[in-house]
Amino acid sequence: MALGDFVLFYHSNCKPPHVAGVAKVCKEGYQDFTALDVHSKYFDPKATPDNPRWMMVDIEPISTLVAIGLPDLRANGDLEGMPLLQRGQRLSVQPVSEEHFRIVCSMGGMDADGISRLSS
Repeated sequence: MALGDFVLFYHSNCKPPHVAGVAKVCKEGYQDFTALDVHSKYFDPKATPDNPRWMMVDIEPISTLVAIGLPDLRANGDLEGMPLLQRGQRLSVQPVSEEHFRIVCSMGGMDADGISRLSS
């Protein structure tokens, strides 16, 4: 993920999981400091300052979307091949093609002008 990239904000720990909005990367990737904190629930004993195992980015909200549930995403044939919809995908961060990004934004109620403004 690079500075300025747009992301779909996805709530995965709810019923049903859903896309809730669009955000933008406002700080490039850096080491996840919680992995080094022994008091954090995200502590990873294999992580070291010289060999970080986890990275994070900062994002800023851009727009909310009408919640698009995972079942609705799966039902849209135009999203075929989207990594999120493939069985066994458990990654927190996944690539989204520009075409799929536009389709999801449209499903969430963002009009063509709003999508175009994101691109410019």
